[in-house]
Amino acid sequence: MREVWDTLPVLAQDIAMAAALLLPLVVIGTALLRGFRPMPLVRALLWRFRWANVMFILLIAVSTGMGIGLIAQERGLRIGTARAAEKFDLVVAAPGSELTLMLASVFLQPSAVPLLDGAAYDRIASHPRVEIAAPIAFGDSYAGAPVVGTIEDFVTYLSDGQIEGRIFARTGEAVIGAAIDLDIGDHFTPAHGEGGAAEGDAHEGFEIVVVGRMARSGSPWDRAILIPVETVWEVHGLANGHPFADGDRIGPPFDPALFPGTPAVIVRASELWANYALRSEFTEAGETMAFFPGTVLANLYRVMGDVRRAMQIMSIVTQVLVAASVLLGLFILSRLFQRQLAMLRALGAPRRFVMAVVWGYGVTLLAAGTALGVALGFASAAVLSRIVTVRTDILVSASITWSEVNLALAFLSATSLLSLVPALVVLMRPIVENLRQ
Repeated sequence: MREVWDTLPVLAQDIAMAAALLLPLVVIGTALLRGFRPMPLVRALLWRFRWANVMFILLIAVSTGMGIGLIAQERGLRIGTARAAEKFDLVVAAPGSELTLMLASVFLQPSAVPLLDGAAYDRIASHPRVEIAAPIAFGDSYAGAPVVGTIEDFVTYLSDGQIEGRIFARTGEAVIGAAIDLDIGDHFTPAHGEGGAAEGDAHEGFEIVVVGRMARSGSPWDRAILIPVETVWEVHGLANGHPFADGDRIGPPFDPALFPGTPAVIVRASELWANYALRSEFTEAGETMAFFPGTVLANLYRVMGDVRRAMQIMSIVTQVLVAASVLLGLFILSRLFQRQLAMLRALGAPRRFVMAVVWGYGVTLLAAGTALGVALGFASAAVLSRIVTVRTDILVSASITWSEVNLALAFLSATSLLSLVPALVVLMRPIVENLRQ
């Protein structure tokens, strides 16, 4: 049986799981409603106590929607961060925290990290298996956007060659990310530092002109301003990596003796398999550290996976509490119309018919709340995605999948079973006593 299940397509497995979750509901409904038409009475009860019913539906919808939205958002964030890091095969830096260096070099989070010297960079760039060895220089910003120094080949690779305008060709020129509020031809003066500590007048008199704009990538680099790494060094009074006789030349090769240093080098190997050899070769005790951002993210996802399980448990606990509240509410609501039900029984209505009315009433509330909850979950995931995208510059696109739908169906099926309890309690009450009330 397991072998047959594993051979089914994923969609078929999801549909089969949904059908299995709904099976108890279908079986109970068939057994109770067979031969009867209780829905006119159910509709009358729904309208008679409409405001109480609306409150119950909203309670169910909010609890279901919160759980679905948070779980979907966590998955969307994982996908978004993985997409943002897909261009960064290998990062080489000075020994330190891989997570800190990944956040700094891939996600452009400001961090104080040690620098690699010219000899280390030259050893990386001159390796026969290295196609691109891009030094990264941080430290400046403009209007809250990081100004990053790098080389032309990396900008072309990062943007897949899709640049409006042109690539920078000399110091003092910049290629901006798709989300930067500047136009080609605009001039700006960078501030020294980032965030609240930025010094706006530190580079007064120095201007950079925008010559190109990268296509949107859905990564934090959409809000980055890329300039030649030589520009960053020069504006801070450092050597630019080239002999004076080279004039205004930018880009590699750099003179190791005139190389001021770089926090990290983004490496692209000539062949995919070579990345593993390069990681081993560039991980030298006390000198350099090479790591795959994807591996660091995988470790981070493992932690997020624990968070996801915790969120699922919290969602289930919330659903259980809501189910208990719904069960209590059905008891209360059944007390409101117990006189009408007693009249039905006194007129000779079959016990199964009365039970079908009470159960159908409860399941209608549960089904409406669950359906509205899935819709609220979808809406909340979309809103949270926009907020996270704006705050992190990582394109997050959360959507509701079969996993969330099946979670909602499991809640509906379980609470539908519990709805039999109020229906049975109604039948156990004496008819005369209920008529008197």
